[in-house]
Amino acid sequence: MRILYGVQGTGNGHITRARVMAECFTRLGIDVDYVFSGRPDERYFDMSVFGDYQTRRGISFATRHGRLNYQGTLQQLRVGRFVKDVQRFDMRGYDMVFNDFEPVTAWAARRAKVPVVAMSHQSAFLSPKVPIFGGNFMLRSLIRWFAPADIHLGVHWQPFAQNIVPPFIPYQLGDFGNQSIANKVLVYLPFEDLSHIVELLKDFPDREFYCYHPDAHDTSLNHIHLRAPSRDGFIADLANASGVVANAGFELSSEALKFGKKLLLKPLQGQFEQQSNAMTLQSLGLAQVMNYLNSEALDEWLESPGGQQINFPSDATPLALWLTKGQWHNVNELHDTLWQAVLNKAPKAA
Repeated sequence: MRILYGVQGTGNGHITRARVMAECFTRLGIDVDYVFSGRPDERYFDMSVFGDYQTRRGISFATRHGRLNYQGTLQQLRVGRFVKDVQRFDMRGYDMVFNDFEPVTAWAARRAKVPVVAMSHQSAFLSPKVPIFGGNFMLRSLIRWFAPADIHLGVHWQPFAQNIVPPFIPYQLGDFGNQSIANKVLVYLPFEDLSHIVELLKDFPDREFYCYHPDAHDTSLNHIHLRAPSRDGFIADLANASGVVANAGFELSSEALKFGKKLLLKPLQGQFEQQSNAMTLQSLGLAQVMNYLNSEALDEWLESPGGQQINFPSDATPLALWLTKGQWHNVNELHDTLWQAVLNKAPKAA
């Protein structure tokens, strides 16, 4: 089977999930080509696992000062370019498209009548059993329209529905041989202005903040250590930090939970997915939430107890083999296999 894997590149979470799948596909000898869209080419980093990958402009959302910028989103939208990319995409030779909320390959496959299996956190919200805070029928319709698929696998922290699978986190805390450092905090707020983040952190000199940001260069401002994007450096700092301050993206929250780190989340305003993630984790007792860069909330969180560890699976082999069998409507066995190691340990929603 030859698979085309389309990945949304706007945030790093989709790419992180794709790295896990790419390593699994390579290990199993499955033939996969990769396409990314949603960010400028020069903004991709640590992409060697994907080989000779392709990029397209795609569709992405603009942000400003920690919230969605609808005017900026419309200004950067290039509908004509998107349509041409879909029409010109050569789908010959592919047996299926595996898709993580990437619109160009999804629509090109629909045009060429190639089956699409979607696996994304967004797909989880198509189930009415999954909590959406601030969401409605129109949002579910938008998800279906943005990157259409024949089969939807949702990724979430709990098995709300039969077509939902847990996140794959390919490492354990012990892999790094590090104990948590009590005064070390990882900060990842890529949608906030870097200067605003520094302003928030400067009043806590007894903590060492390791702050990754797209606009940062490796340097230290006393107790604030700015870091340019680096996957290896980021994971190493995550492993021995005592907690994580972040926007409410799904993948980083999942990694923090696998490592047992406490979480302080500042969801991207106007983005229903991050709002829903933050409120769901808060209801599970797995995170605290602040709606703006709030020094009082940070102070309270810094003094709070440590986080809970959840044993999400590290091996994506059952999913990869399920894809190659082509029996995509049968998700029951896949669901049960992947959740078996998690179910007895995951907290239950309030």
